[in-house]
Amino acid sequence: MSSVAQPAAVPIRLSVVRWVGFRTIVIREYGRIIRIWGQTIVPSVVTAVLYFAIFGSLIGRRVGSMGGFDYKQYIAPGLIMMSVITNSYGNVVASFFGAKFGKHVEELLVSPLPNWVIVGGYAAGGLVRGLLVGAAVTVVSLVFTHLHVHHLLVVLMALLLTSLTFALAGFLNALFAKNFDQVNWIPAFVLTQLTYFGGVFYSVSLLPPWARSLSYANPILYMVNAFRFGFLGVSDVDVGGAFALMAAAALVLYVLAVGLMNRGTGIRE
Repeated sequence: MSSVAQPAAVPIRLSVVRWVGFRTIVIREYGRIIRIWGQTIVPSVVTAVLYFAIFGSLIGRRVGSMGGFDYKQYIAPGLIMMSVITNSYGNVVASFFGAKFGKHVEELLVSPLPNWVIVGGYAAGGLVRGLLVGAAVTVVSLVFTHLHVHHLLVVLMALLLTSLTFALAGFLNALFAKNFDQVNWIPAFVLTQLTYFGGVFYSVSLLPPWARSLSYANPILYMVNAFRFGFLGVSDVDVGGAFALMAAAALVLYVLAVGLMNRGTGIRE
């Protein structure tokens, strides 16, 4: 009796598995963002309209020019960046904590995906929302003022690095959060204050020396000014130093998030 030859098993490439897993996380995050667009995109658009109407039009008339530009034109990059920061952070902290709360994060933990892929997938999801909201707020800005891109590469790099940094920060918040109050605490009592004092509505050159020194300790100041430099060509900080700070922050937060995931912090308790 002749034996039937069995087909050789096709080896599974880990790189393909990891890419499929990463892509699946990002696609799922994108689907969630679009599915509830009324909660993920519209609020930032409405907020930007209110800022332009109140601060730009009403108060801006009394302020006059800022840094040699019309006040609405000056604050436009800051408002775009503010929406990118809050949405990149909020998307990841809500999504990953929801996965913890709903217990379906365990499906990721038992999958063949390494933690660095899981962290990267959620961070990329936050980046997607940050870019979508940033684009929507940019369209709103163009309705109220004119924006001429001075350095396109600077605009794109500042946008990507800032969004990635705060997406990773949101991941860390989700890791340590034990309830929904802890999810909302940092955005409400830390992130909002840092954003408002990060040079979105004013130039730090107008501040007294002591307040200016405090402002330079705010990392959002560097992100906003790097982004503003890309549009207007003016900045209150060294742009090269700002990019070094953003890149270092993103790298440190990523390494920290992966390390905490490897230890099981916040997910195996």
